[in-house]
Amino acid sequence: MSAKLRVLIVDDSAFFRNRISAALSLADDIEIVGIAANGEEAIERTRTLRPDVITMDVEMPVVDGISAVRKIMAETPTRILMFSALTKEGARETLDALDAGAMDFLPKDMSNLGKGFEESNRYLVERVLAVGHSRLSISRAASGSYRSQVSRPSLSQQATIKSGKRPELVAIGASTGGPVALRQVLSALPRNFPLPVMVAVHMPGSFTGAYAERLNSVCAIKVKEATDRTPLVAGECLIAPGGKQMQAERGPSNYQVRISEPLPGQIYHPSVDLMLTSVANSYKDRALGLILTGMGADGLQGAKQLKQMGSNLWSQDEKSCVVYGMPQAVEKAGLTDRVLTLDEIGPLLARI
Repeated sequence: MSAKLRVLIVDDSAFFRNRISAALSLADDIEIVGIAANGEEAIERTRTLRPDVITMDVEMPVVDGISAVRKIMAETPTRILMFSALTKEGARETLDALDAGAMDFLPKDMSNLGKGFEESNRYLVERVLAVGHSRLSISRAASGSYRSQVSRPSLSQQATIKSGKRPELVAIGASTGGPVALRQVLSALPRNFPLPVMVAVHMPGSFTGAYAERLNSVCAIKVKEATDRTPLVAGECLIAPGGKQMQAERGPSNYQVRISEPLPGQIYHPSVDLMLTSVANSYKDRALGLILTGMGADGLQGAKQLKQMGSNLWSQDEKSCVVYGMPQAVEKAGLTDRVLTLDEIGPLLARI
């Protein structure tokens, strides 16, 4: 990769091409090497320009974004950041693009991120740089689609829990690269998985319902978007709704989740920190936290609370992360009991 990150911008809207170009031009370490107005042009220019990163619209004429991603990942594997409409259909199309090999996505209307114009420009630059400097999965690129990779843990890996108490809940946090990573983890769990699962992944509110439906269709365990006071039961995974906060609590007869609006000053919603802190308070030393790929350090403070209570924490290793931010934060703080590849996590969870 050259000193400057070489970016190809693909969108049928001249306005949005100019919007992305203006934002990325502010970065000294990014060079815009080409523009394409549809998927067919994107495929051709990827062949000739060999960019480091492609920003790709979903809905385009001639060849749509999903078909373009499949073709590019099959012929000239490249890191791709999708732009999507904040609608349920837009969410489904974006998930199709991620399945096809795209690495990350952003809402096309960035004003929905709750940021001002300058801040949204910085955020776009950060995400492009994060994708550009991340590891390109050769296995996903070769297939042009998602494939669950199940590896059998070695005998030395069978002792998965360090403390004496068996966990009664699994709580998972993720951000950039998380939707694909989480799918691989959850698809490895059997239908009779004996624990409930809570998940907080940084996604827009219009995406999490469609994402839960997609996971439910490919996983043996039941997956659904959480609603207020949904009980936490074995063999079910609750996805935190985007734009809201999800916490665990002890209900009248069992454990349940509480869903609330974010408070002023809370950067992430859903917040991994808030979820893990509530798990620590409710489950004490009987939980297992898991930090997957993601930008930033959301989850660090919650992981500290979890460890103080005596629960276990696993994190994804650097090599298999799209962005080694959140896992690195907990590992550097000395909080991680196990550092695992993405291929190892699901099979090990299945053996608890």
